[in-house]
Formats: sequence, structure tokens, C-alpha cells
Amino acid sequence: MSIKIITPVAEFAELLPQEYKDLVAHGPYNERRFVRDLGTFKEIVDEHPHCAGCGVALAIRLLAAALPSPADTLIVGTPGCSFFALIQTALNYSNTAFGNQNAVATGLKRMLEIRFPHVHKDVVVVAGDGGIADIGLDLTLHSWFRREKITTVMLDNEVYANTGGQESGMSRQGQVLNMAPRGKHFPKIPVFELAKVSGCVYGVRVTVASPHKVGRAIRNAILIARELGPTYVQVYTPCPTNMKFPPNQTLKVAKEAEKDHYSYEEFMSAEAAEYLVQSKAESKEM
Repeated sequence: MSIKIITPVAEFAELLPQEYKDLVAHGPYNERRFVRDLGTFKEIVDEHPHCAGCGVALAIRLLAAALPSPADTLIVGTPGCSFFALIQTALNYSNTAFGNQNAVATGLKRMLEIRFPHVHKDVVVVAGDGGIADIGLDLTLHSWFRREKITTVMLDNEVYANTGGQESGMSRQGQVLNMAPRGKHFPKIPVFELAKVSGCVYGVRVTVASPHKVGRAIRNAILIARELGPTYVQVYTPCPTNMKFPPNQTLKVAKEAEKDHYSYEEFMSAEAAEYLVQSKAESKEM
């Protein structure tokens, strides 16, 4: 994203909301950012529509701070809670029909490689568990089978949150929800394990209670995807509205999950490991 492109012309500058002008002046693309820089730049509008304590909104803030090259990154999403925050960020964002995000990202990535052969244009899918594990699972897997050089980030709140609380494929077995009053009958879909055997060269399972791990995982995943193939990051983003816990307990819930079913895990191919070591030695954006 060029600052020149998004900077309003003088004739209209005063008509635009202050939030937009703040995003242009203090967005993440002005200089290199990290998770530790959160709070020093404008990555999302203050009055975004997420519920208080939303884990998804926090994960998107971490994502915005972790992108290696925000100006040359295209985020591809799908309807769901992630959509609400992504359209409020200072990032290039494209929405798709529900579940089509990895197919659309594939086409965009191939097009960008042809249009800009000498520039890394990162394409990153950011969607919820419903979009990736349920409706979009086939298209997600096939993008991995084809070794597409895109990063997929699942924001896993373990529920269809914005439509009232139906169980998703990623809901835990036994979880009682607004529209699953007798509890879910089946285990979570093992998407993280599927990523290991379906072509992903790097993957991380992490929670929003570990922000620096989230930032490092996303940065590594995007850099590796540029060179070697598909990468996957699965972030636990607990939902206070549907899980019925106080909004100020989101990080506590995520921290407890780290001790249970959401322990940190990372995998990578030998080539990805070698790439990270080499990149760190050369101080290339790591």
C-alpha cells in the first residue's frame, strides 16, 4: 500500500473522519513494526464493532503488528467475526464468499507474482474456524496440496460467534453453546494435524495469551511462504460473548487453554528450518 495512494487530496482531507486520517498518518506501513510496538501506532480504529474482550480483535491487532511488509501484503478473508475488525484496520483487505478465501488467495498470489515479479507480495488468509475448518476446508486443503505460497491464519474462537453461537467443527467435544444446548457430540477437527500432512512447510498452534509467540509465528510463516510453500498459524481467540465469561477474563481463559488443549506447538520442514537459520544469520527481517 502506497502512502501516496491512501493519502487524501487536500480538497477532501477535512471531510474524512479523523480515524481515517490517523490510520494514514500512523498506520503500520510507515515503518517496520513489531508486537512490542503496539500502542505506538494506529493499526485499527478505536470504535471497532467487536464485543468487549473479543479474542479475535486482539489477534488481528497482533497480526497487524507482525506483518513483515504491510505495504506489500494483501489480507484475504471471509464473512465472520474476523471480517468486522479487518475492515477497520490499516491493511489491504479483500473479502470473499464464505469459505472461498484460500481459492481466491491462490489466484491473487499467482497474479501478483506475474504483475510484480521482482517484489514480494505477501498474500495472507485470515479467517475464522467456520470459514477454514467447515465451509472452506476443501479449498484450504487443496491450496496446501498444490503447495501455494500463501499463509493461512485461523482465528479459532471455537464457535460460530456472530450468528448466535452454533457449534463449529472446531468447537470442543461436549461444549454447550447457545444453539448447541446438549453439547457438541464430536471432537475438534484436527486442522493443525492436517496441515502437517497436507503440504504446509511451517505451522504453529498458539493462543492470544502469548502475544510475542503469535507475532513471531505470523512473521515466520509469511517469510517462509514467500520462498518455500504454504504455511499455517492457528490462534486460539476465546469468545466471551458465547462462552459466557467476563470480557476481562479473555487472556486468563486463553492461558488456561495453553495448559490443556491449546498447548503451543510448532512444526517445520527441514528446508524451512534451514531458511530461518540462514535468515537470522543474515538479519533478514527476523
